[in-house]
This record gives sequence, structure tokens and C-alpha cells, in this order.
Amino acid sequence: MTMTPKERVLAAMKQESLDRPPVAIFTQSATLGQMEKTGAAWPEAHKNAELMAKLGAAQADIFGFECCRAPFCLTAESERLGATVQVEKKDAAPMIKAHPFKFDPMTSEYDDPANLMAPEEFVQGGRPAIAIQAIEMLAKSHGENYAIVAGNTGPFTLTGNLVNTENLVFGMMMCPEEVDKWVDAVNPIVTAYTHALMDAGADVVQCSEPSGSTDMLAPDMFDEAAGHHVKTALKPKEGKYTVLHICGDTYPILDQMAATGVTGISIEEKVDPFKAVEKVGGKTVLVGNVGSVRPLFQGTVQETIDGTKKSVDAGFNVISSGCGIAVATPDENMKAMVETVKSYGN
Repeated sequence: MTMTPKERVLAAMKQESLDRPPVAIFTQSATLGQMEKTGAAWPEAHKNAELMAKLGAAQADIFGFECCRAPFCLTAESERLGATVQVEKKDAAPMIKAHPFKFDPMTSEYDDPANLMAPEEFVQGGRPAIAIQAIEMLAKSHGENYAIVAGNTGPFTLTGNLVNTENLVFGMMMCPEEVDKWVDAVNPIVTAYTHALMDAGADVVQCSEPSGSTDMLAPDMFDEAAGHHVKTALKPKEGKYTVLHICGDTYPILDQMAATGVTGISIEEKVDPFKAVEKVGGKTVLVGNVGSVRPLFQGTVQETIDGTKKSVDAGFNVISSGCGIAVATPDENMKAMVETVKSYGN
């Protein structure tokens, strides 16, 4: 019996036995090639639900990936909560230009997070509301045959976007109680957004928590800073799945990531896929870990084929990019990744 792409992705999320894993970009998936072919392009596709849905479906429509995914950045929530964000370029993701709240461990000056927007209000406006609408559109247009993946930002990373990530990380050592106060206040907003995306039709919510990386925090700080918040913000609902993505070398925290209770974890090529499967295979769904910079962006087709085969052979449950796709990633490498997985074993 032939499986639909959606059936294959959802079977993988349940760790069911498959003839091959699905190939699906769970992280940022838009490229210039997709924009040119669909007529849906940044920066407008960050702000318009119809364009966002059209571009979010392009990985499936154009290249044959087995999911649709939107939105395309980690700044929508921050903008909604008051950050100044530059959303101007076709060939670059939006950037945070100014943080709206004070958090200074050196002077002990901290704004009160009690003044944050209520979660119920948060999901009703700004670009988060546009993303929710785009997921509704994708569920209607593609949800019968393709898994719908929605992306959002983790509580620790979102807090850093609001108060300055460097100050927040510094605060973990100087004033952890102030950090906890802030992340505790942000977490219900992330939770509400996760639930709203699921209710809109997302089968999977993939949450990016890059500030929880070992590049930013010592491994023994992960649970306190990010992990215990993720347990509530990304708790899977009945028939819905969640994936935690963290950049960098996450090998030291793979067990802690899995212990957050998410359905799966998304990791970069900096972690050897065979070692990742050896460490947490079976404990969680592994998503990744074909290098988004090399081979996908900077490598050749053959390097893309080789990198993709490595993740397949290691036993990853879902073959995806290790991190967000670079917007200038060439079409031929995207196609090579799909064809390599779909021809696996033939």
C-alpha cells in the first residue's frame, strides 16, 4: 500500500517501522528558487497569510518534500511583543534591531515582565496571527496529503530577543532568579502560540531554541534555562506532535532535549548522526541532520547526496536539514536531497 507524504511523516513521528524515512524540511524552508517559481517572496510573505501559505507549500509543490512549513523566521513573536524588527529583504531573514525591555545584570536594572501582553491577546494580532491564518490555509489546501509543520520560537530564545540575549545569558550566572522570572512570564505566551498553531491545523510544531545551544550555555545550565520551560510550552496534544530544534553541537544535551517530553528533536550536522542515534535513538524522534550550510547551500549535488545518505543510514526518523535552509540554497541540491531519500534502497 502506497503511503501519502502525510501518512509517512506521521508514522515517523510515532516511530513506526517504515521502508524509508520521510524527507521533509521542518526548519525554515524558503529559498529564492521557490520564491521565483511561486511568485510568493520575502519580505511580503512574512506579512501576508496567503503568500506565506503559498511559499510554505513550495517545498512540497516544487521539490517533492513531504511536508509544508510556515512561517520563515524567529522574529514574529518578538515584534508582536514590542521589539523593533527589520522586515525588508528578499534575500535575508528579518532581523531584530532593538530590544523593548531592560535587563541589565551589571546595574541590577530590570523591567517587570508582568507588563507583557496577555497570551490571549498575543495570538490575535501581528505576524503571529498571520502565521496562524497561513497554517489554516495550508491545512485546507495541502493538509489531506501533506504534514503541516508550524514553526515558533522557544521561551528562552524569545526572552533573549526581548531583553538582549547576551544580558540574559550573563544573568544565568549573576541573577538566575531574575532570568527565571522573565522566562516564566514568556512561557505562557509560547504555550498559547503552540496551541493556536495546532488548533489552526498544524500536525507538528517545530520550536527553535537556539539560545539553549551549548555555544551559549554550559550543558548543565540547559534544564534550568530552557528545558523545564519547554516541557510545558511544547507538550504534545492528542494527535499532534512537537519537535525541539537547537543549533550547534547538541551531543552533550541530547538526553536533556529528549527528556523535555517533546515528540522529537531536530539537530545539526555538528552532531555525528550515528552517535546521535546511538545515544537517544528510540527515546525520541530524530529529525535532521543534513548540513544546511554544507552541503545544501555551499556544496555540490554529490556532496548533498552523500550527506543525505549519512543521515538515512544512521537511522534518523525524519530526514531534514540540520538547521534553517539558507535562502540562496540552489534548487539542484534541494532536489538531490529529496531524490536520494525517495530512492533509498532501490
